[in-house]
Amino acid sequence: MDPTANLPLLKDYQAYLRVEKGLRPLTCEAYLGDMRTFAEFLESRNGVLLTATQQDVAALLEHLRNHGIDSRSSARKLSCLRGFYKWLLLDRRIHHDPTLNIESPKAWKVLPKALAEPEVTEMMERAAMAATHPQARATALRDHAILELLYAGGLRVSEVTALSTSDLALDAGRVQVRGKGDKERIVPLGRAALEALETYLNEGRPHLARISSARKGNSARVDSARMFLSLRGMPLTRQWVWHLVKLANGKASPHTLRHSCATHMVEHGADLRSVQLLLGHADISTTQVYTHLALGRLKTVLREHHPRGTRLLKERAANEHNDSEAADDQLPDAAVTS
Repeated sequence: MDPTANLPLLKDYQAYLRVEKGLRPLTCEAYLGDMRTFAEFLESRNGVLLTATQQDVAALLEHLRNHGIDSRSSARKLSCLRGFYKWLLLDRRIHHDPTLNIESPKAWKVLPKALAEPEVTEMMERAAMAATHPQARATALRDHAILELLYAGGLRVSEVTALSTSDLALDAGRVQVRGKGDKERIVPLGRAALEALETYLNEGRPHLARISSARKGNSARVDSARMFLSLRGMPLTRQWVWHLVKLANGKASPHTLRHSCATHMVEHGADLRSVQLLLGHADISTTQVYTHLALGRLKTVLREHHPRGTRLLKERAANEHNDSEAADDQLPDAAVTS
């Protein structure tokens, strides 16, 4: 079969993801990357996407396993294939879904990497020590605001770089975020993050805009809407923010701060539903990776407050012992010695 038959099909699918599903370009590219992997695998077996079989899908998963691809990545690729063939069925281009009855690889329960609270505090305190030179202070205020926003709101790095000044409501203490699939959510922010953002918007951002205008003269094209600007007045990239976090803490990444936000919330008693809403997870199953933290908190609460919890049982035993000793003290000496 002609392998070029896959190309127009993938272009149609890309248009469907972008226009009808409303996915962002980076998400579309990730899906298409997985589809290209399968298309190339089929070409090696003299097949094409439209005529793929269950045996082809199973063979791909086996191929990935033999080449050291972990189960999480394989499961993601299978999920992508399921979405692709569901689209073909709805579009009546095929009559049988080759991903049916294909068991998803069991993903390892890898716990998210999170920083300890003292590490986050130290990172933020270092970032808050803004330089005195106007230009250096402007960038320092921007960097501090970004770090506070990543941790306080649990935002994805792409959500931070896409923020506009109109998305932030300082008086209401919240920011409007556009996440995956252009889904919007409202994220409340704490006092530290709001103060860092307010200082940046009042002192840092205007200076960055002036610098870029002075460098470019009348031809300056400063992005007047984007919240975080570079020295050239352009929006920051995801790679730049990743580098910023890495400089602040060599063990961290933007996603680490997101996980740290969720982890610390659960450790302090937040329920998973609230964490799901904050992070913008479409499915609660994604948030359930933090269940181990919630269970730890639940055990502590049970031990502290349940009638048969450890603390109350010890207190009850101690009280009974004290009552027994008090009763012995009230008995006559003869009764005690007899």
